[in-house]
Amino acid sequence: MEPIEIGLVVSGGLLVLVILGMRVAFAAATAGMIGLIWIFWAKFGYDPARFGKAMTIAVKTAGQVPHSKISSQALSLIPTFILIGYLAYYAGLTKALFEAAKRWLAWVPGGLAVSTVFATAGFAAVSGASVATSAVFARIAIPEMLKIGYNKQFAAGVVAAGGTLASLIPPSAILVIYAIIVEQDVGKLLLAGFIPGAFSAVIYGALIIGMAMVIKDFGPPVKGFTWKERFVSLPPALPILVVVLTIILFVYNPFGGEAWGTPTEGGAIGAFVVFLMALYRGMRWAQLKDALLETAKLSVMIFTIIWGVLIYVRFLGFAELPAAFSDWITSLTMSPMLILVCILLAYAVLGMFMDAIGMLLLTLPVVYPAVMALNGGEFVSAADSTFGMSGPMCAIWFGILVVKMAEFCLITPPIGLNCFVVAGVRDDLSVQDVFKGVTPFFIADAITIALLVAFPAIVLWLPGQV
Repeated sequence: MEPIEIGLVVSGGLLVLVILGMRVAFAAATAGMIGLIWIFWAKFGYDPARFGKAMTIAVKTAGQVPHSKISSQALSLIPTFILIGYLAYYAGLTKALFEAAKRWLAWVPGGLAVSTVFATAGFAAVSGASVATSAVFARIAIPEMLKIGYNKQFAAGVVAAGGTLASLIPPSAILVIYAIIVEQDVGKLLLAGFIPGAFSAVIYGALIIGMAMVIKDFGPPVKGFTWKERFVSLPPALPILVVVLTIILFVYNPFGGEAWGTPTEGGAIGAFVVFLMALYRGMRWAQLKDALLETAKLSVMIFTIIWGVLIYVRFLGFAELPAAFSDWITSLTMSPMLILVCILLAYAVLGMFMDAIGMLLLTLPVVYPAVMALNGGEFVSAADSTFGMSGPMCAIWFGILVVKMAEFCLITPPIGLNCFVVAGVRDDLSVQDVFKGVTPFFIADAITIALLVAFPAIVLWLPGQV
C-alpha cells in the first residue's frame, strides 16, 4: 500500500477507536504507533526479518517528537493560566464578580441568567479552562437562579454555555495549543480572542432577554438594588481587571514599541498577582493545596492528550496525508467560502464524539494547510488572497473560528464536557437535564459563528493594532 492509503486506513481506525469510547490521547497514540510501524515496515518490503527494525525506528520517532514539542516554552502558559482560575476562585473573586454582575444587570428580563453569562465572561478573563469556569459557577449561580424560580435545566444550561467563553477570552489554553500547532504568534492570537469572546457573551445575553420577554415566568428580573449598592459591589471585583491588564500589558504594549514581556511571563506574573490576592483574602494551606492539585490534574490531562496526538501527527507527516488533503481541497470547484463553511460544519459533527482539545490536535495538521492554501498560502498578501486577508491574519481568523467551534463542542451531546462537569457538581441534575438546558445556546453559537465568518474584522481589528 502507498503511504497515503496507509494514512487513510489508520485514520479510519482512529475514528473507530474514539467512537467506541477510547480516550483520545490513547487512541491517537495507538493509531500513530501502528501507522509508523506499518509505514516503516512497508519501506522494508514487509520483510518479516526487518519487522523489529521497523518497530525500533517507529518507537524512536514516537518518542522524540512529543518531547520536543512539549518542552516548548509556550506550553508553560497552560498550567499558569489554569492556576490563575483556581486561585481566583479560592480568593473569592468569583463570588464578588457574580454579585457585581447581579446588582448591575439582574433588573433586565432574565436578568440573573444574563448576570451569570457576564460573570462567567469576567471569570474567563482570569481562567484558561472552560471546565473550571463551569464547575465554579455551577456552585455559585445555579442555587441563586433556582431560588427565584428558574427552570433547573435552563439554569444549568446557562452555566455550561457560559463556561465555554473561557475558550476564547484570554488567557485561553486552547488558543495557546492552536498557536503552537500552527506555529503562529501566541500573543496576537490571545489578543484576537477578546472581542469575539465578549461578542459571544453579548449574543448569549440577548438570547436570554429575548426568551424571557417571550416566555411567561421564564426568568423574573431581580430589582431593588440601589445605586449605592451597585457601586459598592465594584471594588471587590476590580482585582479581575488588575489581572487582565497585567497579562495584556505583557502581551501588547499599548504605548507602542516592543511588548513588555512574553505571554509566558504575563501568565506567570498574573498567577502571582492572584496568589497575593488570595493570601490577602484569607486563603489557607488546604485551599492552596486544592488549587495546586486541581491545576496539576487538568494540566496533566491536557499534556497527555497533546503527547498522544503528536505521535499520530508525526505519522500523518510520513503518510503525506496533510499535503494530499490540501491539494484535494484546492482542486475543488466550489466557492472557497463554501468549503470553509463545510469544514466548520465537519467540526460540529466531530465535536459530538471528541473533546475539544483532542479534536483540534487531530485535525489541524491536515485542515490548517488546506485552509491556508485556499487563501493563497501562508505568506500571501491581503491584495492577492482569496478571503481578503494576509496569510498571518487568515491564520488568526481561522484559529478563532475553530476555537469557537471547539466551544460549541463543549456543550454538544453525547460528550459535551461542560455538561458533564455541571451535572457532576450538582446532585439534583442529570447530564440529560443539562443537555436540554443548553439547547437554545446552539442557536446563539450558530449566529455568532456566522457573523465571525461574514465580518472578519470582529476578529482581526485588535491584533491588527499590534
